[in-house]
Amino acid sequence: MSKSYVNLLDLASGNFPTMEGKRRRFPRVNTAPGNLSDVDDDQARSVSSDQPSSIASDRMIIVANQLPVKAKRREDNKGWIFSWNEDALLLHLKDGLPEDMEVLYVGSLKVSVDPREQDDVSQVLLDKFRCVPTFLPPDILSKFYDGFCKRHLWPLFHYMLPFSADQGGRFDRSLWEAYISANKLFFQKVVELINPDEDYVWIHDYHLMVLPTFLRRRFNRVRIGFFLHSPFPSSEIYSTLTVREEILKALLNSDVIGFHTFDYARHFLTCCSRMLGLAYQSKRGYLGLEFYGRTIRIKIMPVGVHMDWIESVMKVADEESKMAELKQKFQGKTMLLGVDDTDIFKGINLKLLAMEQMLKQHPRWQGKAVLVQILNPARGKGIDFEEILAEIQESCRRINEQFGRPGYEPIILIDRAVSINERICYYNIAECVVVTAVRDGMNLTPYEYVVCRQGITGSKSCSNFDGPKKSMLVVSEFIGCSPSLSGAIRINPWNVETTGEAMNVAISMLDSEKELRHEKHYRYVSTHDVAYWSRSFLQDMQRACADHFKRRCWGIGFGFGFRVVALDPNFRKLSLDAIISAYRGAQTRAILLDYDGTVMPQNSIDKSPSQKVISIMNTLCTDPKNTVFIVTGRGRESLSKWFSPCQRLGIAAEHGYFLRWSQNQEWEICRQGFEFGWMKIVEPVMQLYTESTDGSSIETKESALVWQYRDADPGFGSSQAKEMLDHLKSVLANEPVAVKKGQFIVEVKPQEVSKGHVAEKIFSSMAENGKHADFVLCIGDDRSDEDMFEIFDNAMLRSILSPNPSVFACTVGQKPSKATYYLDDTTEVINMLECLSEAFDSLPPVEEGCESSP
Repeated sequence: MSKSYVNLLDLASGNFPTMEGKRRRFPRVNTAPGNLSDVDDDQARSVSSDQPSSIASDRMIIVANQLPVKAKRREDNKGWIFSWNEDALLLHLKDGLPEDMEVLYVGSLKVSVDPREQDDVSQVLLDKFRCVPTFLPPDILSKFYDGFCKRHLWPLFHYMLPFSADQGGRFDRSLWEAYISANKLFFQKVVELINPDEDYVWIHDYHLMVLPTFLRRRFNRVRIGFFLHSPFPSSEIYSTLTVREEILKALLNSDVIGFHTFDYARHFLTCCSRMLGLAYQSKRGYLGLEFYGRTIRIKIMPVGVHMDWIESVMKVADEESKMAELKQKFQGKTMLLGVDDTDIFKGINLKLLAMEQMLKQHPRWQGKAVLVQILNPARGKGIDFEEILAEIQESCRRINEQFGRPGYEPIILIDRAVSINERICYYNIAECVVVTAVRDGMNLTPYEYVVCRQGITGSKSCSNFDGPKKSMLVVSEFIGCSPSLSGAIRINPWNVETTGEAMNVAISMLDSEKELRHEKHYRYVSTHDVAYWSRSFLQDMQRACADHFKRRCWGIGFGFGFRVVALDPNFRKLSLDAIISAYRGAQTRAILLDYDGTVMPQNSIDKSPSQKVISIMNTLCTDPKNTVFIVTGRGRESLSKWFSPCQRLGIAAEHGYFLRWSQNQEWEICRQGFEFGWMKIVEPVMQLYTESTDGSSIETKESALVWQYRDADPGFGSSQAKEMLDHLKSVLANEPVAVKKGQFIVEVKPQEVSKGHVAEKIFSSMAENGKHADFVLCIGDDRSDEDMFEIFDNAMLRSILSPNPSVFACTVGQKPSKATYYLDDTTEVINMLECLSEAFDSLPPVEEGCESSP
């Protein structure tokens, strides 16, 4: 098993070691070409077939840290007994999937299986449960689960920072390495099963956040969904994680990323914005992140409970004596109930203190109100477990000594595993459920309680089932289910006084009010169950992956910088062979170039053109067949100064408001008669936002005003830009101007001034002089350049270009665009222009140093 271990440095460099040895094959094995040992080879081996397979129908492969299976050793110690874990959420989500969709599970077992038994156990689980176990070596398991997951990710995702070594410790790279190795072992099991053209892979929770990168690296078009069952922290908290960008980039190799609440999704999107520079958009009801041509859907959907299973357990519980026993025990008492895992974020001690406060402030409940607190066993070796348990027991002892009396204890602590049957009995007789978690992902306890209080028809033991249905909830505002329970009393668990008062209000409320609140909750819980959740998530996966096989995909990058670029089949890299061939064969050429981001890098501090750019422009302008223009939003004064050595270069400044064909000609104005009184309206508005937005500034041009926020806080700057956009559109509604938002700018300029208009004007002027361009090269990098790219069909229809021109509309960067071609960066643009400047008819097709792109 140690051969499966992966060194972090190998991952970072992209050099994945080959897996050795033979592995068993499962039914419907991987249909991709190549051997299993190839799974870690370079991305050139990635599966990216152009047509989907028709071998079998869709399947769902559910990958989680633990399988929904219980395992125990036989009494004779010879083999294992396996059964479904009915309490597991993953087991029930298949109810929302199509009946004909096969579901397989990949995950680990809670027990340790001897390596000699692993093959037999795997076969039994596959044959009887459709489960594929992942066996983690003990050294990796300890560092992966108890180490990185429980001591780094879990506290951080619950807003706890490691201020000291005893609060989670500092970042330990060996734990991160083990986390990667464990994710790789899960990946290997998925590879043994998957048909990448047909299957869906649904990954669950923070244990497997880098798994999407392994899968996407191997199968470019595999359909991947990821759902985070824990909270996602704010960017201020998440940014403290040493491997923050690696995890974000790994998650972005999914097609759909799901969260319980909008808050968690918003935090994730903010992290992507601040750390990766990605902006999200709302598209027809869903949030989408554009990432190298792929749109990652952000799904916001709280998980639900399994209604049929709970009702079936209720029938069993109704027939047992435990229900009657508890009713007798708590007769004449008002029970409040808490059901929590034993960890530091459940706020259990805060709940006990709130109970104490209620008994102090409302003495009438002394002797009557009872808080039953069930402590589920901890799921792992969490932080400060012993201290938290000791604190709970001490508070319980103290409060019982203060308010207890013979036959009455205000707090009953159940510190053991409680079966679902017994838990349902407590739900049925509890007047109120109290959840005081200081941070929690979802917490289904309130949902289960509401379903149980609704009851079942024909119940024998529970009187609540026969009369009106009622229930009350006191829930922390910091848990995932809180937004969906609008009838609950929401509390800040840190405020013990208000929590105690909320508990008093809940149990003192009129029955009619309790019934109305219960009815509202039950209507939501019963219609938004686990089947609804999984069905909705699958539908989002289907929508997100609908065009997987319609786009060209290829992988780039190394280690966790790997990502897949997905582009329209007609959008391709500009080939030097093709453009040089067309260039040589043309008689009249038009070359239109943006400046910033095209021939000048965006991050350059000195914005003046290099001597190399000046030389290339001069060479291109020297050819009498060429008409060369710089088309930019910059002002004419700086452009005139920078390009003064280029006598024959045309300049279209301020998006074409000013136009000059060569240095010895006068500037033309787009349209005479423009009034600029609107500037007096715009400038005070922009000044107001500049004063309140640190890092922003105003650029005043002759024809436009531009508000720039490139150096401001990304989130606040974008928010201010949106508000300014609405503000300006409102106050300028009757003015002949256009208000547009660009890349870190808001610009106000005269209507009918755009790069598209000036490009048409250039082509028309050329045509009037008998020069119908049969070669057009148009390059730009931002939204304003898209106006140029979309005019070519119209230009040909109006006969201002030659009948069959060679048009090369090219954007800079691999991103969605109206252009047909792209080049990666300004270096490639300058290299291509240099090759054109040297491409004389007498020379061979491609010069040395100007090799065509692959």
